[in-house]
Amino acid sequence: MNLAGKRVWVTGASRGIGQALVRELAARGARVAASARDAEALEQLAVAADVTDRASVLDAVSRIEAELGGIDVAILNAGYWRQMDVAAWDTEEFRRHVDTNLIGMVHGVEAVLPGMRRRRSGVIVGVSSLAGLRGFPRSEAYSTTKAAQITLLESLRIDLAELGIRVQTVLPGFVRTGLTEANAFRMPLMLEPQDAARRIARGIERESAVIAFPLPMAVGMQLARAVPSGLYASAWARRLRRRSP
Repeated sequence: MNLAGKRVWVTGASRGIGQALVRELAARGARVAASARDAEALEQLAVAADVTDRASVLDAVSRIEAELGGIDVAILNAGYWRQMDVAAWDTEEFRRHVDTNLIGMVHGVEAVLPGMRRRRSGVIVGVSSLAGLRGFPRSEAYSTTKAAQITLLESLRIDLAELGIRVQTVLPGFVRTGLTEANAFRMPLMLEPQDAARRIARGIERESAVIAFPLPMAVGMQLARAVPSGLYASAWARRLRRRSP
């Protein structure tokens, strides 16, 4: 797939991977519409949208389609991350992850599907995370919603194929963004947003079903999925005890 001339919509575009994607796609000749809650921080064609608000997303897509004549590629990138503390459980914090990461993606899918179905063409790119492949300490909310995104996109890939709509899943490792800056733990193989954006754009052009990076971490996570649950949990418990004072 050649991105030149394609009409692309990117959510979560005001910072991090989303902002870098807008620049990368524009450099490849795409006509890019960028959405985020703060439209003033956006570049290119900017349309404010809060992914947790269904009406806001539907209105944004309607305006973008009117401006561009349609959406060829929807990159659903908006996301939220905050560590959980099981000693001070916060259901509202969990709900915020669900509303942004999962329901936000569902709203994006709902908004672009009618146009893509009419044209019997289109690409939906969902940005999830390698953290969705297994549970991580203090990531009860994040890993849960990222796993749900992976499953959602896989189901869509099956059901939309006969309609001519391609679905791609993006699984990044650690990327230097505002969401990761506050992390106190070690983040191996950290990538810059521009590098992540190039990898995603290249994967879209190659029409890869899954775009996972960096490769060593992607392979490691796939291997981790084969580890029995009890062994996986006990290994983490031993590691965390060694870190405790």
